[in-house]
Amino acid sequence: MDKFIVSARKYRPATFDTVIGQKGLTTTLKNSIKENKLAHAYLFCGPRGVGKTTCARIFAKAINCEHLTADGEACNECESCRSFNEGRSYNIHELDAASNNSVEDIRSLIEQVRIPPQIGKYKVFIIDEVHMLSTQAFNAFLKTLEEPPAYAKFILATTERHKVLPTIVSRCQVYDFYRISINDIVEHLSNVAKKEGVEAETEALTVIAQKADGGMRDALSLFDQMVSYSQGKLTYKNVIDNLNILDYEYFFRFTDLFLENKTADCMLLFNEILQRGFDGGNFIGSLASHFRDLLVSKEPITESLLDVSNDMLNKYKQQASRCSQKFLFRAIKLCNDCDFNYRESKNKRLLVELTLIQLSQLTEEGEDVPDAGRRPAQIKPIFETASAAASPELSNNSTQSAPQHASAPQPSPNSTKPERDSSKPTEQSASIQTPIQELQKPSIQTISKPVFNNTTSTGAFSPNVSRMGTVSIRTKRSTNITKTVGETKPTEGTNTAIPSEKEEKAFTNEELEVAWRSFAKSLPKEEIALARRLEGLSPKLSDDGVSFTVVASNKLMEGDLKNARKRIVDFLRDSLHNSKVDMSIELQETHESERMLTRPEQFRIMVEQNPSLQLLTDLLDLDLV
Repeated sequence: MDKFIVSARKYRPATFDTVIGQKGLTTTLKNSIKENKLAHAYLFCGPRGVGKTTCARIFAKAINCEHLTADGEACNECESCRSFNEGRSYNIHELDAASNNSVEDIRSLIEQVRIPPQIGKYKVFIIDEVHMLSTQAFNAFLKTLEEPPAYAKFILATTERHKVLPTIVSRCQVYDFYRISINDIVEHLSNVAKKEGVEAETEALTVIAQKADGGMRDALSLFDQMVSYSQGKLTYKNVIDNLNILDYEYFFRFTDLFLENKTADCMLLFNEILQRGFDGGNFIGSLASHFRDLLVSKEPITESLLDVSNDMLNKYKQQASRCSQKFLFRAIKLCNDCDFNYRESKNKRLLVELTLIQLSQLTEEGEDVPDAGRRPAQIKPIFETASAAASPELSNNSTQSAPQHASAPQPSPNSTKPERDSSKPTEQSASIQTPIQELQKPSIQTISKPVFNNTTSTGAFSPNVSRMGTVSIRTKRSTNITKTVGETKPTEGTNTAIPSEKEEKAFTNEELEVAWRSFAKSLPKEEIALARRLEGLSPKLSDDGVSFTVVASNKLMEGDLKNARKRIVDFLRDSLHNSKVDMSIELQETHESERMLTRPEQFRIMVEQNPSLQLLTDLLDLDLV
């Protein structure tokens, strides 16, 4: 049985041409080798698994090759190439800075720099994870890095360039390695699968490439893991089950449900995802990414931003053609807000479900408010109550009655027929007129002739009556009923009088304290000191029922209350629905604190109580100790 070697090592590139996804960078290195324009130090930067150390080894092997090819590659036949391939080359030294980051390790490396190479032209030092070196080690390395011997070459590799000292970066040629695209990873994995005799679906390899996040080493490691799990046949279902990845088909199904306004189906599908063990936060983040991909795929110019396979790109285009840009903008905004508030939410599932409910209502007809501009659409409730269903009926009746009565002052030849036809509505309105007047009790104004203005409408009043035989509260509040003196039936030309005085509502001391606390909580963060002072006070309602008193413990608090008095009174008037609310401020009386009396003070008090004590003291010539 052959010894198993992981794919990341077995298929590691040995030449510049076999490096995946770094074409421009490898071309630059080959040209510098062919033209013999080599720098003394290089800095390779980039994420993990993109080929930094691999390119450093290929570069070190190529510059020491005795018979370079025409395109700048190593020949693999000379002594230098063979020693490198067999791992016995003394010209190439690798140092892991993560575990050798002290000053002593750098001093040992400097000692090796002084020894010239025995075979080949250059002595190459590859320092991996160079950002892990300590500050003292960097400082000890500076002089050698700036002025090394002609035969010494340094290649520094790091995943975090910002942690490398600027003095080190300025002494190197910097090469930035980029993440490998998904298509390049899928193509390389397909070649590896063919060489290994593994049947692999393209969708399965695409999922592995997406999970690798641009790193070829991670992709090959996942490939080996999936091959062991599927026993030589790599399928899409096996990959998503083993890697615990949510199937992208769920997001396409959710989008279809959103477009069809199926709220209940969305809730059930989300419950299915939770039962499979997926987290709601990861789901909502992936859903936002799906909407972003749909938005990107709508325009041909932005298709390059979508890093997916060609088959998947076509699927995104098909669904994106059914979605408007306004829908996608709002959907991304809702998902982003949910993701932002997910960690702080106490009921995380409810937060995600509320977002799904809002998403499922984005495409309903009549969602946009006129003159709304860029404001989001109003989200409609899922279930309509009986009062909500009755309110449009009321508004329709009121709007229909207004134009009919507006033309009433002009008599028509056929006026007798409408009177005979409208006898039933008149009886109905007369039957309910008395309870409405008892509930409402408006001010009555008698007008001899019709008066038209912008705020009133003329004509007989015919309110809506519910099925239970009662009048709607909304109708009672919004309609004023008037009746002409001496008439038993409502006549045309009657004007509705609206009371101008605001209702003064009585309130208790408990309601006053609740409104007081509400004002303190409404203050901004800049006035947190004032808010805390107000929370420590308790207003006392006076006997008149509208004014109250606040006692300030010191002059500083009294000044703060006087400055905020107008804001407090205005807020309490609105909250308590009483325009006569007033506040008075009193300063608490300060009492001198009690203290220990001295001996002379005690003796003086005793003398005041018994004067004979002073005579006794003088007679005996006594002194107070």
